[in-house]
Amino acid sequence: METEKDPILWKMAHQRAGFKSHLFTYLVVIASLWILWGTGIIFRSGSKYPWPIWPTFGWGIGLLSHFAGIYIFKENQLVEREYQKLLKNQSRL
Repeated sequence: METEKDPILWKMAHQRAGFKSHLFTYLVVIASLWILWGTGIIFRSGSKYPWPIWPTFGWGIGLLSHFAGIYIFKENQLVEREYQKLLKNQSRL
């Protein structure tokens, strides 16, 4: 029989797994774009403009914010901080 899962830990595990999936997808797609650019398979106009830099940086910003939201600015910590502020303000009244 499976033991009851801690809902907070389960949510954190789900978020971390989601980030790892996002990271893997990012790496595969961005690597593919750079390979396509490097081989000249698409946009054979002769331009050597490194257009994959834009999706690399744009999506990279989204990936970094995803990482920060899960590993740096943890939702539970933010909620706990706000709760403590409310308790402190309530005790002053």
